[in-house]
Amino acid sequence: MKKAVRTLSMFALFVLAATLLLSSRTFADTIDLSLNAPAQPGTAGSTVSFAATVSAPGTNGGTVFFNGDGFNVSSPLLLDDSGFFFDFPLSLDPGESFSGPLFSIALPSNLAAGLYTGSFEILGGAHSGALDTLGSVNFQVNVAPSTVPEPESLMLLAAGLPGMAFLVQKKWRRSSDSKA
Repeated sequence: MKKAVRTLSMFALFVLAATLLLSSRTFADTIDLSLNAPAQPGTAGSTVSFAATVSAPGTNGGTVFFNGDGFNVSSPLLLDDSGFFFDFPLSLDPGESFSGPLFSIALPSNLAAGLYTGSFEILGGAHSGALDTLGSVNFQVNVAPSTVPEPESLMLLAAGLPGMAFLVQKKWRRSSDSKA
């Protein structure tokens, strides 16, 4: 009896090992994610868009599903991830790739000049409910100094406009008097 149980246990262990070794992998391996231009210039009050290329290596064991995203941006930047949700595919099979808009950054109108950074990650996995980190990228936005004129410059311009108007009117009158 002991020998039969032992043989049956060995057989079950052999079947389990063979099943694990011969079965195909049921998880998605990896993706390659890269931004087309990870460092971009911007000005206060504008929007900067980031496009990306994502690919599933041909060595992956199955389809990779894109189920969500995560991001971290410098305050007070505002990240809009609608490019990921509306333009990106829901999944990629091994060997497939996609290029398109990933996200955009809104730069507030009162934003100080400087270098702002952030990161963006794609979440997903082997099925439509997985939320593993598949790939992440870092980005930079270099905000140029504002070109809004100083108040003193505006006052100087305002003071000079009536003088210019007077000179133009005087020249116009002389021109019309000489024609008459």
